[in-house]
Amino acid sequence: MDTSSYLNAVVDQTSTFAEWVDGRDAAAPVPTCPKWTLADLVDHVGATHRMVAMLVGEQLSEPSKAFAAYVPAPADSAQWGLWMVEGAAAAKQAFESVADDTPVWDPSGAAAGVPFWSRRLFGEASVHRADAAAALNKRYELAPESAVAALEDWLDTMTSRGYWENRPDFAKAMRGDGQTLHFHATDAPGEWLARREQNRVALEHTHTEADVTLSGPAADLLLVISRRRKLDAAPDLELHGDPALLDRWIEHMDWVTD
Repeated sequence: MDTSSYLNAVVDQTSTFAEWVDGRDAAAPVPTCPKWTLADLVDHVGATHRMVAMLVGEQLSEPSKAFAAYVPAPADSAQWGLWMVEGAAAAKQAFESVADDTPVWDPSGAAAGVPFWSRRLFGEASVHRADAAAALNKRYELAPESAVAALEDWLDTMTSRGYWENRPDFAKAMRGDGQTLHFHATDAPGEWLARREQNRVALEHTHTEADVTLSGPAADLLLVISRRRKLDAAPDLELHGDPALLDRWIEHMDWVTD
């Protein structure tokens, strides 16, 4: 997917999200993010749209201005739908004023800028729509190719140099001496090998033997790896190898669930 495709998908997914949450109980719990209510979820997604719109639209070289401009969600849930749709539209419009090589701050440590944020918004939309589905008892669907793209965002972001350096708890837990985890989508092209090293988690796109392999439909992989679904609730996934390695990995995938 390219930048334009990511943003179009963000608008589409946000439209569904907005329809689901509009007028609903703000205090409803979000089972997949145990510390959040539905109001917290809406606030996070909509505020992220607006933060990224400012970062990209104003081509900021550091994030403080965008963080300081945080816009909370309306207190009245009957206004949530429109607020969500407006935020996604503002983000899409911001990207129309830049090119992929336009310098924009991002936290990855790779100076990925515009492409980072377009993919990141798509990943946010894909995962947090699953949160809304869990909170509101809605059916969650994501096409295999889209689920692969969301998995790529999740895994690449979680193994980035910036994440390692800014989350010492994660770095301590993931530091290793070559342990490998292989994630393999079976319904669309997509597989990843994560290798735990002393100073990073190295991510490769390859088919190879690993200490533990998790394979199956891409959407199920996304939900399990992002802690939106328990492994035992995803019967179409197959696990081979050392389950303790996978348990440790998933235990520390608490980036947006905590």
